Amino acid sequence: LLLAGLATRTRQLESVTMKLGQGGPFIGGLRRTISRFSAMRGYYSPEVKHPRMEQEFKGMQPHFPCLDRLKGSGPVSALQGAYGETISGYKLFNSSHPFHFKHGGVLPQIQLAYEDWGELNAEKSNAIILHTGLSASSHAKSHNDNPSPGWWEKFIGPGKALDTNKFYVVCANVIGGCYGSSGPSHLNPSTGKEYAMTFPLVSVEDMVCAQFLLMDRLGIGTVHAVVGSSLGGMQSLMSAAIHPTRVGRVVSVSACARMHPTSIAFRYVQRRILMSDPNWRDGRYYGISYPRMGMHLAREVGTITYRSGPEWHQRFGNSRQNPSTSPDFCPDFQIESYLEKQGEKFCTSYDPNSFLYISKAMDMFDMSEGFDSLTEGVSRIQCPVLVLGVVSDILFPIRMQRELAEELKKSGNEKTTYYELSSIYGHDTFMLDVNNVGAAVKGHLESTIIQ
Repeated sequence: LLLAGLATRTRQLESVTMKLGQGGPFIGGLRRTISRFSAMRGYYSPEVKHPRMEQEFKGMQPHFPCLDRLKGSGPVSALQGAYGETISGYKLFNSSHPFHFKHGGVLPQIQLAYEDWGELNAEKSNAIILHTGLSASSHAKSHNDNPSPGWWEKFIGPGKALDTNKFYVVCANVIGGCYGSSGPSHLNPSTGKEYAMTFPLVSVEDMVCAQFLLMDRLGIGTVHAVVGSSLGGMQSLMSAAIHPTRVGRVVSVSACARMHPTSIAFRYVQRRILMSDPNWRDGRYYGISYPRMGMHLAREVGTITYRSGPEWHQRFGNSRQNPSTSPDFCPDFQIESYLEKQGEKFCTSYDPNSFLYISKAMDMFDMSEGFDSLTEGVSRIQCPVLVLGVVSDILFPIRMQRELAEELKKSGNEKTTYYELSSIYGHDTFMLDVNNVGAAVKGHLESTIIQ
């Protein structure tokens, strides 16, 4: 170390003295002295030899097929690709009257796509409105006009939770959606172009009002029940709040009385991901491009919130897809592959702008809005209510259903029933746990109400 320091100082001193024109003999003597000592120690060499990096470096090959698959723009039209398989076999309700939205927008006319099962009785007293979640169509159950399985296939039919031997079930695609109902992908009659992001901001109240216009058209004054999960559960609560004399009972599964900040945060990130895709083009992508990557990645984030850690630990663990290969940055673990497949499955089957509108409507939901307290807000709901929550739900945490049930009871609704399910499937339990969810729903719908 002493020799190394001395050698460095010698080179520095040599540079200075050469500039001054002095010190030549002194510097030369000092270098000779250092060289003799270095030779004895086997240390000093006037030149530093650097290793040849091209011979010693070995790294990864930068190849990312998982990104290459996302570089395509997807279907140019919002009604191409998987849309054609989804939006078929429905009926259309058209209203020629101006529709006023909660946040100030107006459409000169609206249309709702809906499907129905069972028979409406002579008294028109056995109708059930089935409200949809964020990205669901009106196709909840297969039928002759569309034999493909619906999103609640196992819950609807003779003897099932929504017993079509007893009830007439109606399910509509929400306003702002993309499966036949008026939404951003529809043509604005005033311009001849898609509404895109000029479509009025949508609220849960708007969804409910549009569906009760449909009930008016069908000649149904009072519905036996309103049923929904997630966003659908929020619609069912709002239906009974807005129309307390027209709703006989409520089923709300994995929903809430007001949105939780964690849920808002998840959906905010999803929207930011989607809007950051260059192909989104401020929502004006129709006929030009399609934000495939944004939709894909937003769905991956969403999928994380729909299921639970306990299920994934049981289903995937930390297992890799192919342990015999070297790890890389594309899907390597089984859970990563699952998320990628879910993103790919969804990314071209739903309109990106509809996703922005409907997810924002969920975030703005708050039954205390316009009231002094949440208790006062839910006091508008006077019929029997079934509240179902799932302990493993991370998108709508169980405390949100507990709060809803407690506030309903505090408001004076003594006919509030609350169940907690210990399912490992998280938020998606309402689609998967046919036995527990189905039995609770069926019992509530068919029970005799004692006045």
